[in-house]
Amino acid sequence: MDPALGPPEAMAEKRDELTPMMAQYHDLCARYDDAIVLFQVGDFYETFCGAAERTARLLEIALTSREDSTGEYPMAGIPIDNAESYIEELLEAGYRVAVADQVEEPGETSGVVERAVTRVITPGTLTEDELLASDDNNFVAAIASDPGSSPGENDLALALLDVSTGDFLATSSTSRESIADEIGRFDPAEAVVGPDAPADLFPEDCMVTPYNQSAFDRGRAGEKLSAYFRNPDALLASDVEIRACGALLFYAEYVRGGAHEGERGETNDGDANESGDGPGPAEGDDNRLEYLTHLTRYDPREYLLLDAVALRSLELFEPRAVHGRDDATLVGVLDETASALGGRKLRDWLRRPLLEPDRIEARLDAVEELTSAVQTRERLHDRLREVYDLERLIGRISRERANARDLRSLRDTLAVVPEVRDELANANCDRLQRLYEGLDPLTDVRELIEDAIVSDPPIEITEGDIIAEGYDADLDDLRGTARDGKQWIDDLEERERERTGIDSLKVGYNSVHGYYIEVTNPNLESVPENYQRRQTLKNSERFVTSELKEREDQIVGAEERADEREYELFCEVRREIADEVERVQGIAEALATLDALVSLATAAAQYDYCRPEILERDGERTLEIEGGRHPVVERTQESFVPNDARFSRDRRLAVITGPNMSGKSTYMRQVAQIVLLAQVGSFVPASAARLTPVDRIFTRVGASDDIAGGRSTFMVEMDELATILEEADERSLVLLDEVGRGTSTADGMAIAQAITEHLHDAVGATTLFATHHHPLTELADDLADAFTLHFEVDQQDGEVVFHHEIAPGAATGSYGVEVATAAGVPDSVVDRARTLVADADDELETSDETETGAETDERPALASDENAASTATADGGDVPTDVAAELRALDLAHLTPVEALTELDRLKRLLEE
Repeated sequence: MDPALGPPEAMAEKRDELTPMMAQYHDLCARYDDAIVLFQVGDFYETFCGAAERTARLLEIALTSREDSTGEYPMAGIPIDNAESYIEELLEAGYRVAVADQVEEPGETSGVVERAVTRVITPGTLTEDELLASDDNNFVAAIASDPGSSPGENDLALALLDVSTGDFLATSSTSRESIADEIGRFDPAEAVVGPDAPADLFPEDCMVTPYNQSAFDRGRAGEKLSAYFRNPDALLASDVEIRACGALLFYAEYVRGGAHEGERGETNDGDANESGDGPGPAEGDDNRLEYLTHLTRYDPREYLLLDAVALRSLELFEPRAVHGRDDATLVGVLDETASALGGRKLRDWLRRPLLEPDRIEARLDAVEELTSAVQTRERLHDRLREVYDLERLIGRISRERANARDLRSLRDTLAVVPEVRDELANANCDRLQRLYEGLDPLTDVRELIEDAIVSDPPIEITEGDIIAEGYDADLDDLRGTARDGKQWIDDLEERERERTGIDSLKVGYNSVHGYYIEVTNPNLESVPENYQRRQTLKNSERFVTSELKEREDQIVGAEERADEREYELFCEVRREIADEVERVQGIAEALATLDALVSLATAAAQYDYCRPEILERDGERTLEIEGGRHPVVERTQESFVPNDARFSRDRRLAVITGPNMSGKSTYMRQVAQIVLLAQVGSFVPASAARLTPVDRIFTRVGASDDIAGGRSTFMVEMDELATILEEADERSLVLLDEVGRGTSTADGMAIAQAITEHLHDAVGATTLFATHHHPLTELADDLADAFTLHFEVDQQDGEVVFHHEIAPGAATGSYGVEVATAAGVPDSVVDRARTLVADADDELETSDETETGAETDERPALASDENAASTATADGGDVPTDVAAELRALDLAHLTPVEALTELDRLKRLLEE
């Protein structure tokens, strides 16, 4: 076991002999043995023993020691005021952190100060702004498996919760691949896994915890859900979904801190659970997450499906290195949102594009109206910039972690709502009208905050100056007493100077001795008899009087009672606002939706996008794009060449050829991105677009390997192709780029041909297939619904000139050697390659002239052994023609100089043999 986790062995052996404080630490470590316990001692969080040694190394802090009657223990601590930055480092190192705070004041107890874990911080349950890496959702997931399902048909349920915002989602499927796709779509930072549930569905950067089996019990999970939502059986589709959601709620309450009996594998009757792995469920209402008011159950088939491969290939959220910019993503282009709320909503829309034309058209209507109403759109954007992150704000308020500034931020946001409503008062489309009606200004909440909280409060909520004057009569009286006392003291200096004749007499205050009267040494003879000496300094003496002490007691007492009263009032106000959580969340949803729509309209106007025409799903499959542009690439280049795309029932599969760098991959991606944007409800980068919504986008674009998983580039490619061939149908859009290049030319051509035939004959998906296997263009001529496209190039003075324009037909060559020249491959390698290609072409021509054969109606065996006939080399020897084919298919632009030399050497040896 990790020595940083669990009770320290050095303490466990003598638990009964430990000092009370160290016994506290030992017991908390035993209770939270899946986390590093940060133990408050004064102004520091301390760790001891193995945890101290580990944190000292990770955080690069001093390792000291603590010695008591039972021994000497390594110790390392971090300042509480700067704890978040250190906690972030521990999380990045793969640890959970249990924060054990002092829960009583040292002066209120005669023994050791009581401490308790007030929160468990994990990657998926962050709520602190300092720890949340972005405004995007930060999900923790739970996955459950139905133990009653037959082998191969297990029902799997996935629950997702953003603890910072209250977003709570659930879905289920009998397909592992479908659940894996949803995990890729939402990218949770952490997951809790039920018994028999597959933990291998989560990516390596997701913290996975086998969770206590009792949390996934159907009865207990149902009870937990019932405590939050009425009739969960009607809300969710199956028992396995209830188990996943209930377990996730148990875990969310556990990390909130203050776990109860049963958390470490004990059921209600005290018997041990069948599994003690991981933390377990907490009972009671102390940890209830009051701001969880909505649970959304969805079917993945309700949205355009995008797996993790498609999300990466289409550059939705992560840029490709080729662009050289962190913001070179689809969301980076579209995100003109003014608030964190709108940014999250836009990302959610991109993750889950719509399928139903009516829903898509409703968004498009709103985007079109906002695009046309320039001044309204700009005013809305300006108003929305003043909106705070209400979802996280109301979450902090409900968790009782909000300060007075948070309440003022809520007030400032609510003050904007009437202005936003005014801008929407004359909206024409239904979507904007419904947003207008749903924008409740929460006047009562805003006025409560205005009346109760000062306009510029301090961060601390226990030190006063947060409650407005006139809000509470008792508080005003206490403040008046303190003010009167301070005024009496302010006047005391002048009175005492007149009474004593000491012009240098001063009245002052410090935190140690309180109020005092200071007299310099030369004037000590004039000090009255009622002065009582309090402190002697080098050049003066400090005194008090009985009346001054009485006034001081009045002031200090009034101020202390005022601070206590302010804190009580603040908590009351905060609780009253927390009771309105659903109304606040309703406003947050409306503002987020409006901000996302304004963002789409801003991008449409700024980048000259057009409104796509959305066809009915049950009609003829159509995809027509005029003057289409890649939304990301056009933002990173000075100019961009638009291209058309036309697909229909009898034009479903395009075989695209052309040299490297001509634009094949960019073209395929832009077609898919235009389809995706249209189904998001966005305008698209084109002159015109007309399409039938697709159910799923599959991509096999770009080369990658999985070194950690032991899979080569070719194996990764084959895995992704297997998924496409098994799951694609006529409602899918498929992008294939250079399939088969990770193996020999002959094998690659055979695989590419077989895949092309299968997609055409059996799948029927709209397919874009970019290839350097030029014989595939002959196959396209033989397939009824296939056609060829190519990117035209010219040669000028031996160099390739790219026009980036797509045209019908096949390319006349790959121009691999010329592209290699442009890429900087050494001249000696390029010259040798030119010679080999020329020799091979000459011999192929000779071979073609001598070949005879009968015509056949069968499709050509483009990559079969029949093409391995011999031909003659320039020196008169025989060589298989597949060597010449390999030369022609060499993709030099994707080879390093060393790889190119190695390949040429291999081919040379083959020729010499």
